Amino acid sequence: GFFKRIVKMKIILILTMCSFTTYECMPSFEWPVKFDSAYDCSMAGFKASSNKLMEIGKEAVDLHRISITFDCREINII
Repeated sequence: GFFKRIVKMKIILILTMCSFTTYECMPSFEWPVKFDSAYDCSMAGFKASSNKLMEIGKEAVDLHRISITFDCREINII
């Protein structure tokens, strides 16, 4: 018989933290929640980045010139 596969698009959030004094980055981290929209993923990326920088603290962020970048990537879920 013929089976129709339903492919659903989800968006994953990938966060990467780097130090621009050493020019090294930690391994990227995939957020445990998958998103239905680019907007939701981006908002979560900004919020997660901001929260992490606050947790690290101004002194350490300034000393090590820490930056967090994120990427929202589409994936297919069957």
